Amino acid sequence: MKTMAQGGACLSSAFCLLGGVWILAKVGFSTKDDVMSTGIGLYFIGKAFFVGPMLWLAAGKCGRPAETK
Repeated sequence: MKTMAQGGACLSSAFCLLGGVWILAKVGFSTKDDVMSTGIGLYFIGKAFFVGPMLWLAAGKCGRPAETK
């Protein structure tokens, strides 16, 4: 379960990053008319660096409970 959760963390981070880069590639920074799409692309890139590590940390807490001494 922990391995699947860590794989999901990597996949979600990669999809958010690639989605943001794809949006920015389609819109570009050259046009000032499409500020909203540029903001959405930058949002997805920033989200990739937050969501992936948070899911990775949550995956670290999954699995068997620690034995008490």
